[in-house]
Amino acid sequence: MPILVQKFGGTSLSTDQARECVLRHIERERQRQLQLVVVVSAMGRKGDPYATDTLISLLHEDGRSLPSRELDMLLGCGEIISAAVLCDLLRANSIPAVALTGAGAGIITDNQFGRARITEIRAEPILKALQEGNVVIVTGFQGATESGELTTLGRGGSDTSATALGAALKAERIDIYTDVNGILTADPRIVKDARPLSVVGYAEICNMARQGAKVIHPRAVEIAQQARIPLRVRSTFSEDEGTLVTDTFSTEHAAVVRDRYVTGVTHVNGVTQITVHAADGHSDVQLQVFQAMARHQISVDFINVNPGGAVYTVFDKDASQAINVLHRIGFSPITISGCAKISVIGGGMNGVPGIMARIVEALTEQGIPILQSADSNTTIWVLVRDIYMASALQALHTKFSLHE
Repeated sequence: MPILVQKFGGTSLSTDQARECVLRHIERERQRQLQLVVVVSAMGRKGDPYATDTLISLLHEDGRSLPSRELDMLLGCGEIISAAVLCDLLRANSIPAVALTGAGAGIITDNQFGRARITEIRAEPILKALQEGNVVIVTGFQGATESGELTTLGRGGSDTSATALGAALKAERIDIYTDVNGILTADPRIVKDARPLSVVGYAEICNMARQGAKVIHPRAVEIAQQARIPLRVRSTFSEDEGTLVTDTFSTEHAAVVRDRYVTGVTHVNGVTQITVHAADGHSDVQLQVFQAMARHQISVDFINVNPGGAVYTVFDKDASQAINVLHRIGFSPITISGCAKISVIGGGMNGVPGIMARIVEALTEQGIPILQSADSNTTIWVLVRDIYMASALQALHTKFSLHE
């Protein structure tokens, strides 16, 4: 029997009503004669009793004084509670089920507490439980070192757990359940006519996830792509099939992909643009600037360099530190705070003339100045002020007819 991995996020597990929806999805796939491995996140979001952020709030100063090993011990509790509660629900409905921790499921990681990487999956316990006819529930977000210490996988860890297990088990598909109906062309809270996508390529959704779309973590997509396993992103609260993520397109899907230059628009706001000009005697300005940022653990993005200096962005929260660091090494940076990075993403845009012209046209028509731009094979980025972010997203969404 083929194996299907289902991953349910925190909102899918936060209430009795939500868990009943989870139950229906599991029952449906069992009726299709699939063996099920169900990966769970901690219940709910901050404020809910067992959510990860709520657990952190139990600590002084959000746990900054707690060693990372002990912090992982706390953070792993939320998924364990979810697994036990879901196991109880399934068994109460006459569905044989077992719950396994990350360690119990054979997920082995390095010893980087709080941001561990999976090094191996020893899937024998899962396979044994499946052979015995069980739905196997696995705690997402966690694993264990070779010596048995509990570790957590960092942001997007449950998505990563699901795709890594899917790869190890040679699953037929991985279904990521969330509270939205698949992957949309833009954030529906900002772009009112955003619409769901029926199919996207791995590279497209990876870029969308990296550039602000929060439906799935890019680490998870990369694992699925390497293993050539299709993903579906779908809603827990609907029977709709959501968005298929694959590079193996059917004839029907291939026609859609070829016709679509741009797949979606995403955004990241709350960033500051920093411009550094080379002063007399500073011929190695780029080296000095980026070494200084690295020494102080300041993440940089949207980087343009030229012989006369460098332009890049940092998050607003890091801007004061970055500016102080630059002053200390002899530079006088020019900064613009409160900016937003807008990404226009599409696997079909590579080599197509006129995409940038249409982006500039859309923003110019709305009187939106472009502060900076860059591009890759599948993405064009523009930097605008935060106050223009919503109108920029809507203008680009309309210009590329993503609402149709």
